[in-house]
Amino acid sequence: MTLADDPTAAAVLAAAPCYPVPPSGRSPAIDALRDARAGQGLAIGCDGVMLILRRPWLAVDVPVTPPIKAYLPYGSVGEPRAVLRCGLIPGDMLAGILDHLCAALPNEAAAFVIWNEATGTFAVEFPAIDAATPSRLVYRTPTAAAGQHLVCDIHSHGAAPAFFSTTDDADDVHTTKVALVFGNLDNPDGPTVASRLCAGGMFLPMPRSPFAGDHHAA
Repeated sequence: MTLADDPTAAAVLAAAPCYPVPPSGRSPAIDALRDARAGQGLAIGCDGVMLILRRPWLAVDVPVTPPIKAYLPYGSVGEPRAVLRCGLIPGDMLAGILDHLCAALPNEAAAFVIWNEATGTFAVEFPAIDAATPSRLVYRTPTAAAGQHLVCDIHSHGAAPAFFSTTDDADDVHTTKVALVFGNLDNPDGPTVASRLCAGGMFLPMPRSPFAGDHHAA
């Protein structure tokens, strides 16, 4: 059975497929989606709907609905998880990024962490800044080359507290990345931080920092 006759509609559905979970809990189609280098789709089970999202650097399985009240003869969607396929970012990169953010005081600043899929290495890029004040930052997001992936988007709030603004929400909702905001950079006890994983239009809590040896993000 064809779900859509229109080629554009069919392409959209193919790009984000939806699969019922067999009673056994195993499905070749769902297994292939979970093993994919990149892609996303939905699994529908007796315990709700789960988004399965894959990027070369990230694997996320996250529930997007509570259990469906109607009886469904399906299996379980499984446990949620979020894994950095690229591994943790080297901790010494965070020190350099914080030095850069502090050097920009009292103004805001930004940094990006890029992962090279071929070499498995990370690099920090500081974007071109068009305008910076203690409460506003206009910059140009770097374009990752082929085989490179933007993993972490970081900006500062200078001496102000760390939080995600409505502007941040609008910028982040259509991207897949780790987002960090550092604030109170003039605090002798260390900065404050707000962190989240942006995936599938959702903002998910980060259980820990993406940097090795760091305990800022929680």
